[in-house]
Amino acid sequence: MTHCKNCQQPLATEDNFCRECGAAVIQHRLTLKYLFQEFYNSFFSIDSSKPVLTFIDLFKKPEVVIGGYINGLRKRYIHAFGYFTIAITLSSFFFFIFLKFFPDLLENAFSYQNEMNAAQKKMNQEIMQKTFEYQSLIFFASIPLLSLMAWIVFFNKRKYNYAENLIIVLYGYSQASIVSVIFYFLTVWNSTLFGYATLSVLIVQIGYFAYIFKRLYKLSIGQLIIKTLFFLAILITIYIVLVITVIIFMAATGNLQQFAQ
Repeated sequence: MTHCKNCQQPLATEDNFCRECGAAVIQHRLTLKYLFQEFYNSFFSIDSSKPVLTFIDLFKKPEVVIGGYINGLRKRYIHAFGYFTIAITLSSFFFFIFLKFFPDLLENAFSYQNEMNAAQKKMNQEIMQKTFEYQSLIFFASIPLLSLMAWIVFFNKRKYNYAENLIIVLYGYSQASIVSVIFYFLTVWNSTLFGYATLSVLIVQIGYFAYIFKRLYKLSIGQLIIKTLFFLAILITIYIVLVITVIIFMAATGNLQQFAQ
């Protein structure tokens, strides 16, 4: 008698799948033909359409994708953490290509740098490079914070709890990140266009989040404007705190005077 290689459940001779864990019964050795079939089934099966379907429907009907996941719909679309993994992978791939083959692009990407002195240009480029280099870490750090901000903004509409806001932000941030990476790839050949693409990322993210929250909460235009302004007020407050922290750090390390000259 043979046993399932995954859970050790006894198998009948005619069994093609384990009756205990559902795994396929595989008796043959690996061949190139079998590997090709596995590759084909993985990328061209019905499930392989999930990334494209998820990407499209997060534009067309985000309330179905995100609201469906929150309410228990888990088969039709890629789940939130899987989609976030795709976004992280694409971003990491782009930033590897960027830092490997376009290391000098940041130097010419922003026209306003012409008005800076050498120290300011150098620091600005270092900040941008570190931002690109640690983008994945920034992603992970941003999700809990943005989820908290969303929970605060909709304090009077307790439709979703904090955990559910995490799912909303995971989908929204992932979608905005994928769109941003597409912009980067399309403009990386031109420093001026790449500079505009980089500066537009925050606008894309805020605009898309406004869109999905409008659809999820069925907000009117007036309500959307109020909630967006509330969100921006929180975001600006956090930004000011971060800037003050950086200034204090620069003053403590003696770099502030050199930067201001």
